[in-house]
Amino acid sequence: MKLNSKNLLGIRDLTKDEINFILNTAETMKYVINSNNKKTPHLAGKSIVTLFYENSTRTRLSFELAAKYMGASAAHVSASSSSVAKGETLIDTGKTIEAMGTDVIVIRHPISGAPHLLAQNVKASVINAGDGMNEHPTQALLDMFTIREKKGNIEGLKVAIVGDIYHSRVARSDIWALQKLGADITVAGPQTLMPAEIEKTGVKVFSSVHEAILDADVVIGLRIQLERQKKGLFPTTREYAKFFGIDDNRLKIAKNDVLVLHPGPVNRGIELSSSVIDGEHSSINEQVTNGLAVRMALLYLLTRKDINTSPES
Repeated sequence: MKLNSKNLLGIRDLTKDEINFILNTAETMKYVINSNNKKTPHLAGKSIVTLFYENSTRTRLSFELAAKYMGASAAHVSASSSSVAKGETLIDTGKTIEAMGTDVIVIRHPISGAPHLLAQNVKASVINAGDGMNEHPTQALLDMFTIREKKGNIEGLKVAIVGDIYHSRVARSDIWALQKLGADITVAGPQTLMPAEIEKTGVKVFSSVHEAILDADVVIGLRIQLERQKKGLFPTTREYAKFFGIDDNRLKIAKNDVLVLHPGPVNRGIELSSSVIDGEHSSINEQVTNGLAVRMALLYLLTRKDINTSPES
């Protein structure tokens, strides 16, 4: 088994077999994370650069630690403190980074499609760490890894995604990944935060949280992305929490062994109550560990010599 591309630009580009291949590889990487010796030679001699035009804690740090744990050189470029602030274009920035011998560029960008543009103009592997409102493929992969780890299998599970669906690149990537792996997906949120014609993607849309999470095996809460909203799309965060926040009472109507996930950071008391975040059903902190394992797996797989390295890939 091998990946068909030297890049990871979106979940839509992956087959079901490729997703499972990545998750299987991540299982091995998690053993490394949990061991006393986190140093391996998997990426010895490789160079990884994170190029972030948006703030991040979990995604950026996990990629950098993933590179270091496997013996690669890792560096970070922040748009606010680089030549980007002087007007340098994305393509020029990418070519400059590549000219320094970089093997993998991990990019987060506020504009949808930016990683695709970069991948067309550099020979290095490009990993999409979130592009605008489009996709966040590594988050979806770590979500799939966590669900599979806790539930054993994803096919046939009912997964409810609740919150700001419209602005969420995580929701898009999760929906595509869950569909490829055979889950039954429901979504709920304010009408103003629901994409038009989302039903055409095959998900079931509900206006109430109750209907969406009834008998759910997995509940994924989404952050209210106030930074992407140019105008108020709901009256107040207090009202949002009242009608769409997930607390212990709402969670009771899901399965007894329901799994609660959230991509983070969580607005406590708004999307999820503190009792849910810190409760027995939550695997939010373990998602962080699993994110590191998935990103280790990706860096390893995308730097193998036997993948398709043609420009079209």
